[in-house]
Amino acid sequence: MGKELYDIIGERIVILDGGMGTMIQRYGLREEEYRGEEFASWHLPLKGCNDLLALTRPEVIGEIHRAYLEAGADIITTDSFNANRISLADYRLQEHAYAISRAAAQVARRTADDYMREHPQAGPRFVSGSVGPTSKSSSIATDMNDTARREVDFEGLVAAYTPQIEGLVDGGADIIQFETFFDTLNCKAAIFAAGEVFASRGRKLPLIVSGTLTNSGRTLSGQTVEAFYASVAHARPLAVGFNCSFGARQLLPYLKRMADIAECPVSVYPNAGLPNLAGEYEESPETMAVQMEEYFRQGLVNIAGGCCGTTPDHIRAVAEAARRYPPRPLPVPRHRTMLAGLEPLVVDETTGFVSVGERTNVAGSAKFARLIREGRFEEALAVARNQIEGGAQVIDICFDDGMIDGPAAMRRFLNMAAAEPEIARVPVMIDSSSWEVLEAGLQCVQGKSIVNSISLKEGEETFLHRASLIRRYGAAAVVMLFDERGQADVYERKIEVAARAYRLLTAAGFPPEDIVFDPNVLAVATGIPEHDVYARDFIRATEWIRANLPGVNVSGGISNLSFAFRGVDRVRRAMHSVFLYHGRKAGLNFGIVNPAMTDLYEEIEPELLALAEDVVLARRTEAAENLAAYAERVRGEKEAGGRAAAGEEWRSLPVGKRIYHAMVKGIADRIADDALEAVGEGMTPLEVIDRCFMPAMEHVGELFGQGKMFLPQVVKTARVMKKGVGALTPLIEGGSTENSGKEKALLATVKGDVHDIGKNIVSVVMACNGYRIRDLGVMVECEDIVDTALEWGADVIGLSALITPSLGEMIKVVRELERRGVRIPVVVGGATTSGVHTAVKIAPEYSGPVIHCRDASENVVVLGKLFGPEREEFLADLRRRQEELRRSYAASHGEGNLLPLALARTNRHVKRAEDVELPRSSGIRQLLDYPICDVISYIDWSYFISSWGLKGRWPEILFSSDKGEEARKLVDDAQTMLYRIGREKLLTLNAVVGIFPAFSRGDDIVVEREGRKVVLPQLRCQSASTAENLSLADYVLPEGEGNDYVCLFAASAGFGLHELVTGLRESGDEYGAILAKLLADRLAEAFAEALHVAVRRDLWGFEAGETMPVQEVLAGNYQGARMAFGYPAVPDHSLKKEVFRLLDAERITGMKLTDSYMIDPGESLCGMILADRHLKYFDVGKIDAEQLADYARRRRITPEEAKRLLPKNIV
Repeated sequence: MGKELYDIIGERIVILDGGMGTMIQRYGLREEEYRGEEFASWHLPLKGCNDLLALTRPEVIGEIHRAYLEAGADIITTDSFNANRISLADYRLQEHAYAISRAAAQVARRTADDYMREHPQAGPRFVSGSVGPTSKSSSIATDMNDTARREVDFEGLVAAYTPQIEGLVDGGADIIQFETFFDTLNCKAAIFAAGEVFASRGRKLPLIVSGTLTNSGRTLSGQTVEAFYASVAHARPLAVGFNCSFGARQLLPYLKRMADIAECPVSVYPNAGLPNLAGEYEESPETMAVQMEEYFRQGLVNIAGGCCGTTPDHIRAVAEAARRYPPRPLPVPRHRTMLAGLEPLVVDETTGFVSVGERTNVAGSAKFARLIREGRFEEALAVARNQIEGGAQVIDICFDDGMIDGPAAMRRFLNMAAAEPEIARVPVMIDSSSWEVLEAGLQCVQGKSIVNSISLKEGEETFLHRASLIRRYGAAAVVMLFDERGQADVYERKIEVAARAYRLLTAAGFPPEDIVFDPNVLAVATGIPEHDVYARDFIRATEWIRANLPGVNVSGGISNLSFAFRGVDRVRRAMHSVFLYHGRKAGLNFGIVNPAMTDLYEEIEPELLALAEDVVLARRTEAAENLAAYAERVRGEKEAGGRAAAGEEWRSLPVGKRIYHAMVKGIADRIADDALEAVGEGMTPLEVIDRCFMPAMEHVGELFGQGKMFLPQVVKTARVMKKGVGALTPLIEGGSTENSGKEKALLATVKGDVHDIGKNIVSVVMACNGYRIRDLGVMVECEDIVDTALEWGADVIGLSALITPSLGEMIKVVRELERRGVRIPVVVGGATTSGVHTAVKIAPEYSGPVIHCRDASENVVVLGKLFGPEREEFLADLRRRQEELRRSYAASHGEGNLLPLALARTNRHVKRAEDVELPRSSGIRQLLDYPICDVISYIDWSYFISSWGLKGRWPEILFSSDKGEEARKLVDDAQTMLYRIGREKLLTLNAVVGIFPAFSRGDDIVVEREGRKVVLPQLRCQSASTAENLSLADYVLPEGEGNDYVCLFAASAGFGLHELVTGLRESGDEYGAILAKLLADRLAEAFAEALHVAVRRDLWGFEAGETMPVQEVLAGNYQGARMAFGYPAVPDHSLKKEVFRLLDAERITGMKLTDSYMIDPGESLCGMILADRHLKYFDVGKIDAEQLADYARRRRITPEEAKRLLPKNIV
């Protein structure tokens, strides 16, 4: 039955039955009917013990099951919700748990079998064994005077659930259904008990895991939706979801979150609305079905039914609504490490390094050890709280001490921590060398924890047994690199043991993403020569493990490294920082570390840095001696004062020089105080700006222009100035801080374009060079640009555009300037602009100068000449160069270089039926709130780096002698922000993808959806010098020659960016604002790349075999192509309108199209994916008047409108 059920879930939405208790109430059963003959003389009242009816009134329960089957239920749920030993003890029936549960399963089995026999055409019907949470909690403290105390513990719950599950299995259930769980630890105990039963019966049933939420959107025990999923996913459930608590409408936002994260089917069965004052559920079947239809429309569920207050009529209405929609598509497994406390911790590329707090370890903190020995657990909790407030993302808890009862201490501490939300929100690392202590801890944690540790030192059998138990408890495992021969100390031994452990664990079904290897951080520079390579070999082994053992993590206890230098914290901090710096680059992504015992790598004094690197990397045989000599030299110094003095000598400079230093170095901490101090010494606020800030800004601008300073540093300098000037603003009459020195520059992104990253960078760099800036923002009307320029008296106008249609808006601006008789210089820039287009299309429309600049640094040079003594010479040279470009363009792009359209069409690519790739399925897929962590790996960092003006190949630029340091800092900043974006969900990634039947008709692609035919006209290359004259339509099978398909998509990474950037700017962080926009832009491209991978491998499914390495993907070494509208092969942005309609993209994703076919948010893409193996990226290039007229006719627009849409393609 299991495989059959999985198959059905993949084909349609499966219907679960409704409320059992609701239906029992309708029978109005009396006390004697509950008792039956067997319990006629029972010493307690039994009315209300609904589970007992499976024994005493099986015909009533059978009638209820039958009614739900006739209403359309595929799955009926047994009358056994409370048939566990704990709940039945209220009636003193605990010894009957097995009999009641078996009878409940037998009644349901018999009813389902009878129905299938009578209705063979209806298909299979399944029995799901209901297991409720009990009335007690193992996570929630009930005595506030003793928060370690619990009503029930893990082992008590396992004992309570075991006979219930045994009865359900023996009675014929097809599924075990854990439902209405308010405490995840209870649920984990039920899952554990099921594993025990399955092992004893030799039969494993699928599991449905369903939690219930409070009004806060969390479980009663405090977990978020995501943390709940992470904590139960180890059960590999048939489905996971929610029931009860809410009506369908109230449950929707939480269901969306579950559907976004779950890698298995999703189930939902809400109540019939919310209860009224009398506790009755009043929502009609029709109303509930309408509300649940929104689940189906959004593609959120695979299994749907009803809970409290629902009846067969409700299920009939829900089944009818579900019939019209496909099930939620099953996502591709992401194989990422998910941990959880009350909140989730996803460990992937966005997370960076996971800091594990070491101070709640009796070996890592003398204070903590003393508090535990003295029984002062409340005070010990404060140590954990401080670790988390200090940045620890996981806390390591260890009680390995001869004077401490390890199991008891672990249970008490974890139970007390569970009552402290600020502690319980993070995952825990349960640390002990005793298996008894580890298991005690595992039985107390409702989230997904990490066990530290297991190893092969006691042999394979013990290793695998403990790994299996860790898996069943729902935890990840640190695997120490020990084996029967002892500790793996050198590189060769480390990789040997790691490979063996990995092979054993993965063969046993342990997920690689839940393996955390610890290659053993050992003390170096001990005076024993053999120890000198330990750190280097750890780093080498880390790199090998991450490269050769897919999916795993690597951790280490960092403080062990510097054991030889106890008492010399300056040296220890440097060693830890150097080790972490190189370890992280090698792939170290977990570390048990005290943040107070590390320094910023960049701030370590050069001598100490060189010595520490010599030791850590084993670069010199005398490295240990040299570092020991240094340690002796500094021993006894007052380190804090000495370090502060060494690092802050500049603070003793006069205030003007301090401001200058802070500006050039980008140090914002005390700039406001310094600015006010300068006023106190007699300067006016404007004099402080002119004499202190502006010279520093100009020097930074000069350094940037000379290539001696890079853009990220310039932006940080601008942030310092903004903060300093902000402190002076209240002291300046009228609040004007405008410097009166240099020229006024008006900047704008033209109408139809929402991109402003490049413009913002130009603005910052120009400000650093003393220009007065007024930025009108994006989507600025032509008249507003010209009016503002005249009213403000602008000396230069800067126009920015990213998409091709915006080029026409630039022409409009210069035409309006010409009409009004002004001659203000205009500088144009942006991805779609070029020197040729400026010379050929824009400059001839205007009598004033029109200058094209590639980037911010060229802009500074150009403006320096434009407003300098060489102005006339510069303008004369500009006119001469633009005239040459026009002549050259006319010679090479005249119609004489193009084939006639009819001839070009004969030189097309011919697609054959055997080249068609049939998709696994067609239709639309929604990908809403897509996990950023699944996209990060597809970021092309070379484009990100070059956006900041750092030219060079990736990743070689990271090691460049002149640019490497700044490139590394920039990437570190980017990854830090990506982590913040992912953790705080600051950006939302939404997409919609559709695979549709299609055919070509001439140069048109015709797409079919639900009986509609939508024409997407294409252009054809007419160049006389190409081997083939291609059109995208060539790669879709012609009409009448067979079935073919195209994939259309729209994707955005820009939702939330406006709020993020606004917040950063309001806090004075212009650097962060630009960084965020550039990252969102890269994320959009990466998102599209990730979608393309998913289409090729899963949705369309024409790419098989091993997953292609990311670098191969970014290089385009795959079958077919992804063409975004505006690309050279499909340059018409207006086709987005038809695609948006086909995909219903605006409603599904929230993306909107502007009048000029720009997508809002701007960090978005829309395009087409084709599967033909012969297709490669190509450029349509120039077209003649004949093809323009032909295209306009097929597009049903005027030739003038076609010219506006295709300015770069017109001869």
